[in-house]
Amino acid sequence: MTSTTTTTTTTPKPQGVHLVGSMCGAPTAAAAFDSALSSFPGRLRRLPDGEPAHRGTFIGWQAGTFAHTPALLRAYDEHFNALPQPPISPAEAAAVVAAMPKPLRPGYDDAALESWAVFKGKKERGEVPRDARFLVCLPTPFAVLCLVRPEFQELVEPLYEEALVDGCLRRIMEVVPREELAVQWDVAAEPMALERVFEPHFEPWFGSGDEEMFEGLVDRVARMVGKVGEGVEVGIHVCYGDMGHKHFVEPKDMGLMARVVREIKRRAAREIDWVHMPVPKDRDDEAYFAPLRGLELGKTELYLGLVHAHDKAGTEKRVKTAQTVLGSCGFGVATECGLGRTPVEDLASIAEISCRIAEPVC
Repeated sequence: MTSTTTTTTTTPKPQGVHLVGSMCGAPTAAAAFDSALSSFPGRLRRLPDGEPAHRGTFIGWQAGTFAHTPALLRAYDEHFNALPQPPISPAEAAAVVAAMPKPLRPGYDDAALESWAVFKGKKERGEVPRDARFLVCLPTPFAVLCLVRPEFQELVEPLYEEALVDGCLRRIMEVVPREELAVQWDVAAEPMALERVFEPHFEPWFGSGDEEMFEGLVDRVARMVGKVGEGVEVGIHVCYGDMGHKHFVEPKDMGLMARVVREIKRRAAREIDWVHMPVPKDRDDEAYFAPLRGLELGKTELYLGLVHAHDKAGTEKRVKTAQTVLGSCGFGVATECGLGRTPVEDLASIAEISCRIAEPVC
């Protein structure tokens, strides 16, 4: 009699939770760390400082970087609609930028190092898991330059990039031990440009067609990834916006996101440690996740932003669909975007659902 052995493949349960950056109900970094640790016990490999106080508007506070030269900035109404402004000639624009104080001071280094001191103290007291890293979230220069008038963007881009990378990022990496640091590039304006949602401020100043624009955007993000030093983890948050809890445009599927990630990985001068992508609440269909097939992430961790407050059944369905598409390729979970605009009363639901569906990682 011949016996046969049947081998079954177990679909991996999601591993860990990723916090995109901002945190609701946390006026300080200390409060954000405490809230994250108590809400997602054992699930976080990296801890952001919650982007408290004036940083709670994503890049809005970066307008202050150009306060000394207000002529550079776009004008908006109370609904964040761009207002008409008098035209400026190329010669006038060049003269304004030439007279502008330099270097620019975005301030991300000051904010990060203030929060690092809090993080370090908590870790020394045993309040933060030993292997957890301090997460610093930075916008791409393209996102910040959307605050700048089109006449100035090409001129200001190298100045802002130098200030952000050679100023802020370098200083952070000099102070925070590399084995304790993680840096996330928030790729938020790029998807809007690629989706051709140009109003009021997402139209690139480079590229004459879709492919040239894609090349320019992806090359810029890949360059930023390569600026993060050896030993420091680096990740990408692909963002479709969260103004009023709505995307700027609804993704038809994950095709554009997968293409962007694939090309950034191919072009970057170093490995990417994690990628985060959003999943709308109403998308639990296989067609939405299908473009993830063949993404070839390798060692890059994938976090799917499929957790939605008060929707345990829907979240579980989205997880199941993602597992069907990804097969043996594991992933972690997250919300679609940061939690900064999330009502505080929704955090408990998000935490409960996340911890129920995701295994601990530390």
